[in-house]
Amino acid sequence: MLFATDLDTVSHGIQLAVAPVFLLTAVAGMIGSVAGRLARIIDRARVLEGHLAADCLPMPHVDLELKQLRLRGTLVNTCIALLTLCALLIGLTIMALFLGETTEMVVFKLAALLFLSGVSCFLLALVCFLLETLVATRILRFGRQIAKVPSFVP
Repeated sequence: MLFATDLDTVSHGIQLAVAPVFLLTAVAGMIGSVAGRLARIIDRARVLEGHLAADCLPMPHVDLELKQLRLRGTLVNTCIALLTLCALLIGLTIMALFLGETTEMVVFKLAALLFLSGVSCFLLALVCFLLETLVATRILRFGRQIAKVPSFVP
């Protein structure tokens, strides 16, 4: 495997490989946002489980909310896994593009496949994020009086 030694080829390879980095920035921002949602889900579940243990009485509304929190947690974990896979695929795309430009290796089909797979993972992660948001807001009843359900949020 011979590497290019002229500055123009190497600089063009860097320019070509850096373009997908913008997607990596979006993925990193989304991972931060989704991880924050996961932390809130975990905190809320701990509070509810603490109240269940302390009261020793059946509380159907708490059980229902814990079930919804489990669903939300699953969606958020799936979203994070897809975003992580997306980041790995985009990183591999960057490597393939750089190697394809600066060596004799023909990897452009592989780079295209990696990039499209990464974008597909990103889109699936967005779907998971949307579903989690819908589940989170489904329990809210804006403008309606709800039967006295105690709030355990500190």
